[in-house]
Amino acid sequence: QVQLVESGGGLVQAGDSLRLSCIISGRTLDNSAMAWFRQAPGKEREFVAALKRGSGSVYYADSMEDRLTLSRDNDKNTLYLQMDNLRPEDTAVYYCAAHWHFNKDYYRETSHYTYWGQGTEVTVTS
Repeated sequence: QVQLVESGGGLVQAGDSLRLSCIISGRTLDNSAMAWFRQAPGKEREFVAALKRGSGSVYYADSMEDRLTLSRDNDKNTLYLQMDNLRPEDTAVYYCAAHWHFNKDYYRETSHYTYWGQGTEVTVTS
């Protein structure tokens, strides 16, 4: 089993930055996929960023790529999402997700991921 626990969300103003954390416990595999998704009120859950654990390759949503930095600390088993220059439209619940392997054709799909955290809420005011 794999457990994911997110933290770091909060209420911020437009232009501020936040760093979200996802502590991962349980079994992990070298080629596993780890990702962040978000879900705004009344909208579908959407891809934000993903990391292929084995190679360390990082992938971002096109619309947010210039404002995101995805990183990991293997010693702490933690995945981080740094978000800069936040906008009101970034308001959402942010979820950490993981799967046993990374599929380059499906990593942007929620259905690709087996394990999910409970989410951390980000609210950006104008």
